[in-house]
Amino acid sequence: MVDEDRVVIRRDASVPVGAQESVVQESIRRRPSGAEVARRVVVFAFGIVQVLILLRIVLLIVGANDDSALVSAIYDISGVFVAPFADVLGTETLRNGGSVLDVAGLVALVGWTLLELIIVAGISIARREP
Repeated sequence: MVDEDRVVIRRDASVPVGAQESVVQESIRRRPSGAEVARRVVVFAFGIVQVLILLRIVLLIVGANDDSALVSAIYDISGVFVAPFADVLGTETLRNGGSVLDVAGLVALVGWTLLELIIVAGISIARREP
């Protein structure tokens, strides 16, 4: 929300300058529209999902310890968002020693990002801002 105070001086064009001036103080309060608020919420929610998936991909690449509670929690939470995209390419992971490239995670990241773009585009149709 933007609060803006401004002073407006109104002059009558038919009267000489300085003779008939009126000073009006206006206070303007600008708020985002409902569509803008919805867009912000959608972007924030999808941002959290994308960060979780990125953390999952990075942790798998570096071979993070599965016994760690934090790593395990990230795998469990992000697994919910990766699961719908698990069988898209027919392979879920590529392994090289201790590192794992989570192909399903990459596909999920692209999928969730595309879904976010579609929803944000739909919301932008309802926006009233110029």
